[in-house]
Amino acid sequence: MKAVLYAIAAALSAGLAQPGAAAASGIDAQLSRYAAQARAADAGFTGFSVERGAQLHTQRFAGGKPETPACASCHGADPTKPGKTRTGKEIAPMALSASPTRYADPAKLEKWFGRNCREVMGRECTPLEKGDWLSFMRAR
Repeated sequence: MKAVLYAIAAALSAGLAQPGAAAASGIDAQLSRYAAQARAADAGFTGFSVERGAQLHTQRFAGGKPETPACASCHGADPTKPGKTRTGKEIAPMALSASPTRYADPAKLEKWFGRNCREVMGRECTPLEKGDWLSFMRAR
């Protein structure tokens, strides 16, 4: 019994000592879900691209709200730095390296993708776009 408790304590300590590892596993789970959705939508799906994600982050779109034509409008071009809402409220950095727990909750991630994609692009983001953008945030 004591050995089992020590093993559990060691496992918990290892997870707590490496919060980035836990965050990376959360984002990896999200990326796996988006990859499955992207493959279902396009049999030619070959994977996500950090480069496409970086382009998506700064690209200006005409379909959304005029005051938010790009993700970078509020989140800034450098995702390791804080952004600002249009009302001046600070937004925590988007990069996984700067906000290690940011992508741990799938429901919260979907909520923000839903809201922000509609505001910036005027439509829902595709699984490919979500995966590319998340890959960019993971790499930063």
